[in-house]
Amino acid sequence: MERVEGTTPNEAAAAVADGEEPPQGPPAPDDDVRTGAADGNDPAEGEAGAGRPRRRWFRRAALALLIALLPLLTAETALYVNYQGDPAQGTHTRNRDALWLGHAWVDGRKKDADVTALARRLQGTGIRDLYVHSGPLEHDGTLPESVYPRARWFIDAVHDKLPGIRVQAFLGDVLAAEGADGMVLEKPDTRAAVVRSARQILDTGYEGIHLDLEPMPSGDRDYLTLLDALRRETRSRDAQLSVAAHQIDPLPALHTVFGLFTDHPKWWSQEFFGQVARRVDQIAVMSYDTAQPLEGTYGGYVAQQTSLALEVTPPSTDLLMGLPFYWESNFDHWGHAETVPAAVRGVRLGLSRTDADRSRFGVALYIDFAATEADWRAYKEDWVR
Repeated sequence: MERVEGTTPNEAAAAVADGEEPPQGPPAPDDDVRTGAADGNDPAEGEAGAGRPRRRWFRRAALALLIALLPLLTAETALYVNYQGDPAQGTHTRNRDALWLGHAWVDGRKKDADVTALARRLQGTGIRDLYVHSGPLEHDGTLPESVYPRARWFIDAVHDKLPGIRVQAFLGDVLAAEGADGMVLEKPDTRAAVVRSARQILDTGYEGIHLDLEPMPSGDRDYLTLLDALRRETRSRDAQLSVAAHQIDPLPALHTVFGLFTDHPKWWSQEFFGQVARRVDQIAVMSYDTAQPLEGTYGGYVAQQTSLALEVTPPSTDLLMGLPFYWESNFDHWGHAETVPAAVRGVRLGLSRTDADRSRFGVALYIDFAATEADWRAYKEDWVR
């Protein structure tokens, strides 16, 4: 996904490709080259000769560009091939899916009629958990109660109209990276404050904490320490602990290479992903914003991510793969490529090839307020069945 120079042999090869022959006899005087007057040649021949160096430069540049793009083209081809084949029978919902919800559900903008409509929308699906945005956390780890004034109303309304559905508090913050302002997990006081905030919001009636801290570097020990403390808190209340997880290195040690150029990490090592997965009840992979240009390569990428995650997620942890329930078109997310049908097919292929019978598995839909009817239809027809 992420990203060679011409050498003297390459330049020689390019010159041969031009069809040039060694000069015969002494070179003509400069005036002759410019005008062709000395030997009676047409001046156009001199102009054509002058154009040869320019064409030769373009050919050499094209060759160098091709050499530079070969690794990327090879990787994209491999992803496309990974998208081929048929998913195994039965690779559909295990009724452990989740839906990310926006902040409007707990700040007073949503009403009873909205919950009724949500209940109709979720009827007959595999959704078991709602991650409702109830933050963000302050950079010091605290959480003002004023941020979620209608949380208790929403939880009660869901339990009334959607029995069996769990409501988890979706909490997150931006981590200090690249010199930006944000949460500093290295501070013990900050981690302690996050745990207190979790305790505080669970007192409101939530049935779990869904944590999303970004950008999270692979191997961050302070993050693992925080998860250990949060797990003790949630287990003491019989509540869920879930996290939104970065994607796994599609190439070995890619996160390390990427880290040489930026402090804004995108991938985790497979080992670190497993360390996180063993500390939580649910782990949801943010398998979107991949910069893949085609549905075939995006679906192949999701299939690869699904397999990598399955290999290191313990059977006791729910693994959920994120589906892009939104449309954007930019370098990180091409809307024509990152589609729900491609993601679902990729999920089913990865599941089929790695652990087709796994029960603690699902998909997570991001996000309710940006979803289209086509997104919901693809989820229901391709995954729920």
